[in-house]
Amino acid sequence: MGHRAVCGAVALALVVLACSCGPAAPRLERVVVASDGKGFVGAESGQRFAPRGFNYDHDRASRLLEDYWEAEWPTVVEDFREMKALGANVVRIHLQVARFMDGPDRPNAASLDRLGRLVALAEETGLYLDVTGLGCYRRGDVPDWYRDQDEAGRWRTQERFWEAVAARCAKSPAVFCYDLMNEPVVPTARPEPADWLVGEFGGFSFVQRITLDPAGRPPGQIARQWIGRMTAAIQRHDTQHLITIGLLPFPGGGTGLESREVAELLGFLSVHIYPASGKMPEARRTVEGFAVGKPLVLEEIFPLTCTAPELGRFLEDVRPHVAGWIGFYWGKTPTELARSGEISDAMTLGWLRLFQEMKP
Repeated sequence: MGHRAVCGAVALALVVLACSCGPAAPRLERVVVASDGKGFVGAESGQRFAPRGFNYDHDRASRLLEDYWEAEWPTVVEDFREMKALGANVVRIHLQVARFMDGPDRPNAASLDRLGRLVALAEETGLYLDVTGLGCYRRGDVPDWYRDQDEAGRWRTQERFWEAVAARCAKSPAVFCYDLMNEPVVPTARPEPADWLVGEFGGFSFVQRITLDPAGRPPGQIARQWIGRMTAAIQRHDTQHLITIGLLPFPGGGTGLESREVAELLGFLSVHIYPASGKMPEARRTVEGFAVGKPLVLEEIFPLTCTAPELGRFLEDVRPHVAGWIGFYWGKTPTELARSGEISDAMTLGWLRLFQEMKP
């Protein structure tokens, strides 16, 4: 083989090698609160970071992540890559107590291993994770031992959950934050019937009480004590990553977690809001009410009760008050949604198109 042929063969081999390896995984760095208290920056670079992504709470068949992340792992990988391609930098995952705790003080090793695999996927894909825990989204999945615990026992189990999750996630720069619970509330009186879960939407119970017996304690006091306990559990293994709570604002308050004293215990505030057509000023005032000197993320946002264009105008309107927003992705690409005749798919398609149009 002549000199020119050898050089050509070497060049071709290098091209093939480069193509087979693909692009290098984007390097992630830990995210911290910016010095001005209004947003986030990379801990090393100081570069501004605007959370922008999706709740990955269930798939197109309404299955929770733990239902399929073992048997159908390639689906999870594909969904993460699709979310990245749509322009996301954060994915919010929702972990269920029933899958992560085999008993009051016994974490499930297999689920923790799968969580570790998911964290590695996030690193590989270049996506940050909003790790939301203590889910009891399907009533039928909640074990009797957990449902029947009193406040003291339930809080101890919740602490053990967060210790185990934080120990598994602590070393990864792909963790954006820990969300202690999705939409907790503190009742002002003992509910009848005594039920830890509140209501149901689409077959899921998203709202959860953190006590069943206030026993004369102010709601804010209970909330601060609970947050302190959960935070301490996480920080036994991880003192680096941010901590928040997914807040569902009720008219006139009512969750027990709206006070500035509660906000002071968190790294930043996360609000879930679904603006309604004709009521955009009220939604804006709700957002402004949570602007209390901490970064504010709209952790759940979607055109559920308004059009996508209306939601776009709302997001532009509240932009001065928020550091980022997280919508929803359920495993269907815009191309697939466009071929569907379902109204719900049309709503989701409108959201995904808006998401791609909106700049951080």
